[in-house]
Amino acid sequence: MLSINNVDTVYLACGVTDLRKSIDGLALIVQTQLKLDPFEKALFVFCNKQMNKLKVLHFDEGFWLYYYRLEKGRFKWPMTKAQALGVNLEELRWLLKGYEVRTVSKFKPIDSKNYY
Repeated sequence: MLSINNVDTVYLACGVTDLRKSIDGLALIVQTQLKLDPFEKALFVFCNKQMNKLKVLHFDEGFWLYYYRLEKGRFKWPMTKAQALGVNLEELRWLLKGYEVRTVSKFKPIDSKNYY
């Protein structure tokens, strides 16, 4: 049964992925490249080179494969050197709406000792 409410984490596979792969191919990427367990209570999200399509791998008593395609625009997909980026469901919703998921804050921390 479809239930993403029990999902603990969302992993974004940074960089681009060949989305011709199906469940078995994406599960293999999760195991070998991301070094994660595809049977974990998590969503594994992959993006294509044009950054207009996503595939989401999810295990819940069996594998689910979700596919999402934009008609206009592109996702602001993370291209960091990290293999995977852990985000929460709210950040995934932001990404789907077109917002950028930041890996590093643009703001500098304030040193309270030198502030006054």
